[in-house]
Formats: sequence, structure tokens, C-alpha cells
Amino acid sequence: MPQGDKSTIVTRAPAVAEIAARHTDEAETARRLSPPVVRAVLDAGFARHFVPVAHGGEAGGFSELTSAVGLVGEGCTSAAWAASLAAYAGRYAAFLPAEGQAEIWADGPDALLAGALMPSGKAEPVAGGWRLSGEWKYISGVHFADWALACAAVPAEGPVDPEARPEVRFFAVPRADFSIEDSWFTVGMRGTGSDTLVLSDVFVPEHRTLARSVVHAGQAPASDARCHIVPMHAVNALPFAAPLIGAARGALRAWIARTGSRVDRRGQAVGEKPSTQVALARSAAEVDAAELLILRTAAVADGTEYPPEGEAAVRGARDLALAVELLVSAVDRVFRASGTSGQSSSDPVQRFWRDVNCAASHVALSFETTGAAYGAWALSGDERGAGAVR
Repeated sequence: MPQGDKSTIVTRAPAVAEIAARHTDEAETARRLSPPVVRAVLDAGFARHFVPVAHGGEAGGFSELTSAVGLVGEGCTSAAWAASLAAYAGRYAAFLPAEGQAEIWADGPDALLAGALMPSGKAEPVAGGWRLSGEWKYISGVHFADWALACAAVPAEGPVDPEARPEVRFFAVPRADFSIEDSWFTVGMRGTGSDTLVLSDVFVPEHRTLARSVVHAGQAPASDARCHIVPMHAVNALPFAAPLIGAARGALRAWIARTGSRVDRRGQAVGEKPSTQVALARSAAEVDAAELLILRTAAVADGTEYPPEGEAAVRGARDLALAVELLVSAVDRVFRASGTSGQSSSDPVQRFWRDVNCAASHVALSFETTGAAYGAWALSGDERGAGAVR
């Protein structure tokens, strides 16, 4: 980011969207973002957004980032996804011990991190740290990452409780220590480059590891910024839902531009048909409703809005999953209304449609899971919980 730049990540995001939109064909073909798009994401400040101020970062807010990611998504869903996950990976790194943080951001706050957030591989304790080996699939942005955060379960110390969950830790690994397996061949979200991270007997010193439970509890070791002390249940699936706001808006914008010039077989302007107008109105309303739910979750994470006592742990995840269902519905509707011409590989609507449906399948966005958790809480008989349902 240029020195003395007083603009915000939100005001810089439209420029990223414009650059990313110009390179969508390249991203689809290469199955990863083009270098100019990665550069634009960095220059806009996404990588440094959650980096502690002590390391030159912004320690920024969730609402601001959510809005910025949505704006990028109007140009390219994959670019928005990469921008979002780069920011949140930086937030995870802020929970490392001080020595580990200093190593990550030794060259400045714009180090790009890729996060392998699902446990995999094998971690073995050794003198001064750990030995790590294995494969981690679906690591978005791994090709451009300076560091990777690999997640693995670690052996328990002392007597093992068969009913206890194993401890899970994150391990920060520099680019020189990992390789990448080309494995990302998908219907949608092709530009995320979510290939497989491979580690082979890599030594990770103790200062470059952290327990996942520390992140879940919101216990950063050296920062009292809101973004570093908020528990994980307040953040939920924000990194994955935010890009889809922009994707849906991008789909609507592209659909409107093309529909304005379409005529049916009788020569009637398609845009003048009430059925077309109603379809657009319903999809636009669903996108607006989804955005409100997503932004409300971000506001709770920022501490500017407070859900009823007891509801905080379950409402945000429910809202994000439902919001994504609304976004899928909105994009599906305009895609169906596009007719045969809308299925052309050059039509941006079909690309947004593929991206939204692909991203919506992420396990963190399942309404069956999040809805069940909310329903179980609301029906638990807890007087405070039952009275909070509105």
C-alpha cells in the first residue's frame, strides 16, 4: 500500500474489482488468479487488514472488510474469495507467539498467508518444535502465499482420555518449505487456485505454532484490538459468505445489461415483460436481505451490535448460512431467466452462477448444521434463550 495513502480498504476495493474483471478469462484458464490481480489485492490492503498495529497492520474491523470483499466480488468471485481469506489468514497469524509474529511480518504487514484450516497430516513433537508431514487439500491462494498455516491434530501428553478430542494446532510454514500439488479442477471458483499443500518432514519451531482453541476463544497474546479478542463464534463463516454478496450483485448487473437488449421470438423486448421485472425484483430483494444478515453478523463481531444473551453463539452461523441460500436463489433465478443465450461460456452470468453454487457448498455454510444448532439452543428450555427468540 502506498505510503501516506489515506483511503480505506472500501474505497480501494472497486479498483481491485475492475482489474479482476479484466482478468477473469485468464483466471478460469490458469485455475488461479493472475499476478496483476494478486498485486491489486495486496495494494488495496487486504493482507494487512487484521495484522496487528505493532507489525504495521491495520487491526481493522469486520464490517469494513465485509463491505470491501463484497465490492471486489462484483468483478470476480475468486478474487474476492482470495482477498477475504488472505485477510483472515493474517488474523490467525496474530495469535502466534510474539517471536512467530515477528518472523511472519519481518518484511512488512503485506505478507500473504494461505490457511489450511481443516486438520490433516501428521505432527510429531521434537526438540524445540514439531515435525510436520502430509497433504492439505483445497488451499485457496497457495500459489501466491509467502506462508501457509497448516492445521493438524497433535499427540496428547500423558494418559489419553478416549472421549477427549485431540488438540489441534496451526503451524506456520514458509514458502520454501512446502510444495504444491496441482489438484484444483472444478466447475466454479476456478480462479482461487485451491490446490493441495504438501509438507514432507518439515521442522516448525515452537514459536511458529498455536493452539486452535486460542483462536476460538479470542485470546491473542499481544493485542487488545477488537479483531484479535473476539471469539470465533462471532466471526463464524464471514470469510466465505462475504464474497458471495458481490458475486450475486455482479450477476444481477450483468443480467440487467444483457436483458435490456434482448427480444423474444415475437420481437417483444424481454425487459418489458412483467415476469422478467418480477424475477429481477425478487432476486434483488434476496440479495439485499442476504447482505443485511451478513453485515449484521459483521457488526456483532465488531461489537457495534449485541444479540440477546445466549443467542450470540448460534445466531451468526445461522444467519450466514441462510444468507447464502438467499444468494443462491437470487442467482439461480436470473440464470434460468437468461434463456439459452445465457449459457454461453462467454456470458458472465453463468460464471457468477457457477461460482456462487460452488462456494455455497462449503461445509461452514450448511444451514442443516447451523440451523440445527440454533434450533437446539432455542428449544433447550433455557428461559433466557427461549425468551430471546424474536
